[in-house]
Amino acid sequence: MDFSPTPRAADLASRVSAFMASEIDPVEPAYHRELAALRNGGGDPWKPLPLISELQAKARAQGLWNLFLPREHAGDYAARFGTDGGEGLTNADYAPIAELTGRSALAPHVFNCNAPDTGNMEVLLRYGTDEQRAEWLEPLLEARIRSAFTMTEPDVASSDATNMAATAVVDGDEVVINGRKWWSTGVGHPDCKIFVFMGLTDPDADRHSRHTMVLVPRDTEGVRIERMLSVMGLHDEPHGHGLVSFTDVRVPLSNVLLGPGRAFEIAQGRLGPGRVHHCMRLVGLAEMALGLAVRRAADRTAFGRPLAKLGGNAERIADARIAIDQARLLVHHAAWKLDTEGSRGALAAVSQIKVAVPNMAQQVVDMAMQMHGAAGFDEALPLAAAWVSARSLRMADGPDEVHRGVITRLELKKHS
Repeated sequence: MDFSPTPRAADLASRVSAFMASEIDPVEPAYHRELAALRNGGGDPWKPLPLISELQAKARAQGLWNLFLPREHAGDYAARFGTDGGEGLTNADYAPIAELTGRSALAPHVFNCNAPDTGNMEVLLRYGTDEQRAEWLEPLLEARIRSAFTMTEPDVASSDATNMAATAVVDGDEVVINGRKWWSTGVGHPDCKIFVFMGLTDPDADRHSRHTMVLVPRDTEGVRIERMLSVMGLHDEPHGHGLVSFTDVRVPLSNVLLGPGRAFEIAQGRLGPGRVHHCMRLVGLAEMALGLAVRRAADRTAFGRPLAKLGGNAERIADARIAIDQARLLVHHAAWKLDTEGSRGALAAVSQIKVAVPNMAQQVVDMAMQMHGAAGFDEALPLAAAWVSARSLRMADGPDEVHRGVITRLELKKHS
């Protein structure tokens, strides 16, 4: 088990780091101030600021584009759509790049490596037809459009996805879609043009063969965004999270992904790598928070002493360093398992990181907020938004309890 990156991956990580230092870090604070001014009554925060597309053009020109593309599925897309070297990366090689981008709220979007678009692009790569890829994947790879994944529902316990009540019923050469979905990330973006919808098709089939994934264009008749949702007061403009209703929505049968009843098969292929991406970005988020905390502890004095020498703060900093390094190794292990054993072989490892990493990030960010006192809650610093992000990801990729249940089931099976 060797977690050292390949020469190509190490080179890309170095170049991503340099790009962030020279192009993103100097402008990100001003970007967030401008967005806050729009949010507080100065304009429309849902309209993307030009800075994003300007930085995207620079990143693509340097070959730092769509770096998430998986090696085994990238094909000619990696060469055609800007990924340096003309090939994709393994999960293990992409992990340190994802960590770097996690230190910034802008970076994943600048490199076209942001959720949920990466997961949706992987779905189209792995399971889409040539026609579906030409219509939706290629514009996504060029960042000409954005996408959303509509799965969670307001009226059922969506922690058990087999509860899903929204329907996708085959009717001749069409699929008829009805239901409501919420916490659909990305639906607020004006460039969001396509939804990946998961719904019940055959209630009498095996519980994991009842559901279907369908591509639903946002402008289809019967699709309505009822409202945008805030996460502890934050709307996450210009992407956001929405409550979407589908009323007698009809799309061609050719919009079905892989085939009716195969949604769970697709979901398992999508979620493993996506969770590695999320978790490594959270490791980067925690690194950002720890860096701020350390600088604050060294520079700020109270009662005649630096904060680092007061009230157990030195131990808190040390514990944060230990927790981050432990979490990083756990995610690298999960990435290695995905690369060598696939989604089934990595099931326990992926469930472990989904419990451990968001909890770690939330605790480290909370410590950094405490170190900053009242300033830690102000939007001038990224800490409050970082805390919300870490806390919400303990639910967004499945509740901690569900992942613990998977780990326990596999552990019991191992010793039975």
